Amino acid sequence: MSLEDPGLIDWTVFSQARSELGAGFVRILGYFREDGVKSVAAIETAMRALNAAAMVLPAHTLKGEARQFGAEPLGELAEKIETIARDCVENRDTPDQALQSVVELRPLFDKTLTMLERESNPLVERRPAAFGRRAL
Repeated sequence: MSLEDPGLIDWTVFSQARSELGAGFVRILGYFREDGVKSVAAIETAMRALNAAAMVLPAHTLKGEARQFGAEPLGELAEKIETIARDCVENRDTPDQALQSVVELRPLFDKTLTMLERESNPLVERRPAAFGRRAL
């Protein structure tokens, strides 16, 4: 996925969250950044230690927070990691099958966060795309 991939964010969900959160939106997005960085690092650390139990909570947290902002691909990847980890805990197994997903997680998180923050920056000039209007 490229940074400009429109499929990274469901902009309808993003706009709804922005509208519902109002003035607190930027603050909540900041929490997503902080929590997301911690969650990704915790998942990677747990993967290195082959500790499935330690992957469950950060993957669950990342899943929910990503979906709150319309970051469905990130939410799906976190859910996949969470599901694998839960199954491994139940079966007393190591999370080997989560490795590829964990490898994909950080780049996807970084791209997603960059897009969310760029769209949330009040200093970014946005030009409405309107049919029949000449670009400035």
